[in-house]
Amino acid sequence: MYLSIKETAEYLSLPEEYIETLIREKRIRVIHDGEQYLIYKEQFNTHLEQLEKYKKRMEEEMNEPLPEDPDVKDED
Repeated sequence: MYLSIKETAEYLSLPEEYIETLIREKRIRVIHDGEQYLIYKEQFNTHLEQLEKYKKRMEEEMNEPLPEDPDVKDED
């Protein structure tokens, strides 16, 4: 499935200007049909999967309790 720049921006929750910048920098693969750029939606699946894994890992780390400091109970 192909998306326009506007649809891609909505799909990725990013501004259209940023998508255009990524196209100019050739960081997103596109097809130009003579009038507009068309972006293949499936190229973002790996990126979105990795983003979800990162969010989950960060959430787990934030919820992990801090270990007790061994020096706190040490009296000189």
